[in-house]
Amino acid sequence: MKRCQPSLKTRLVARQLILQFLTVAAAAIGFIIFFVNSSLDGMYVEEAVVKVAANSIVRDAAGAPIVEVTPELAKLREESPDLWFAARLSDDSVVAFGQVPAEYAPLVPHLDKLSSADMRGQFDPFTLSALVRRESGPAGDMKIIAHGRVQPFTALITIASNLVATAVFLALALVSVVVTPMIITRALAGVIKTAEEAERIDAGRRGLRLSEDKVPREIGPLVRAVNEAFDRLDEGYDRQNRFIASAAHELRTPIAILRMKIDTASDKGLRSLLPDISRLATLSEQLLDLHRLDNGAPSDRIDLVALARSVAADLTPVLIAAGKTIEVFVQQPGMIMGNTGSIERALTNLIQNAVEHGGDEVIVRVNGPSVEVEDNGPGIPGEEHERVLEPFHRLRPRSSGAGLGLNLVKQVMDHHSGRITIAESPSGGAIVRLAFTAVS
Repeated sequence: MKRCQPSLKTRLVARQLILQFLTVAAAAIGFIIFFVNSSLDGMYVEEAVVKVAANSIVRDAAGAPIVEVTPELAKLREESPDLWFAARLSDDSVVAFGQVPAEYAPLVPHLDKLSSADMRGQFDPFTLSALVRRESGPAGDMKIIAHGRVQPFTALITIASNLVATAVFLALALVSVVVTPMIITRALAGVIKTAEEAERIDAGRRGLRLSEDKVPREIGPLVRAVNEAFDRLDEGYDRQNRFIASAAHELRTPIAILRMKIDTASDKGLRSLLPDISRLATLSEQLLDLHRLDNGAPSDRIDLVALARSVAADLTPVLIAAGKTIEVFVQQPGMIMGNTGSIERALTNLIQNAVEHGGDEVIVRVNGPSVEVEDNGPGIPGEEHERVLEPFHRLRPRSSGAGLGLNLVKQVMDHHSGRITIAESPSGGAIVRLAFTAVS
């Protein structure tokens, strides 16, 4: 089984996403490591200490701030014997509780000049770890500095501190997954367009080339090389076609002279060569027909009914001489665009084949943009339906045909983007159907 080649687009998208993921992940991990390392330096005072301290500051009857030992404060002092705090209230009064370290004592009168702060002690018992916060309590608004329960940097704090970084990481990852394929698809649009152009190139449409202006610069040399290969193929095809046409044309005169001499010869041995001369003449004409087909554009508006009747009328004398009959049936009129001469030759070949290989009755049937030729002869075996369309293939090796008739018909249909199909008739003969594209 043929191995499927990997998609360039898939590889580019996958590698780009992996690269972006690794880059962002490395940056995020580095940020977390840096943040954790810097944050692990020292011990934190719990935020709850400031709340308890602020709620314990009240005013006495004279309006002076005092510290009232609330149950919460008592519990906190029991858990943290080194508890201390100091507050500067909105009326510039100051109140303190516990032993404020000498390092912070000068700071207390100036607490109103601070917004907030986190101080971490580095050495046990970490009495210099403190928080500065703006709080409100029974005594009013205040700025408070406090020390109490301390804790190390926990995983919960890590997650909370990096919440924004995580959100940014996820957003960037989502954008990468959605946007990267779009960007690469847009970048490969020229390659896709070039592939579509290549699909339209065939032997019947020589001269078409791949566009170079829309492909990436890296693929440009490949497209140019392919176009140059097409140029060489077209040149070789045209050279071969010209040779065949010239040879067929040059053979017409010698064949005609030879046929005339044999026709007038009295020697029966020479006259027995007439069928071979006729086959040679037919082959020469069919080669010329193929040459004309390549040079004829399908630009005529053709009435299939009129064309079928015209061809049948032209061949009627031949059929009468052979003791055969021909009928034209019109099931539905049909108009097509095509090359009149090549379609006439194709239909003529089908009728001549039916006369030579079929029975004694030929039916031409027009049904819209299709025409059928039916005979009541021995028919064509199903396994031969495709092979008889190949050049020089004869159903019966000793047949008098040149072997190009049905191949010429197939090339006419290919030239007109049509189809030729072969089926068995009710009488056991063959039905050859030519299907064109209808025009209004």
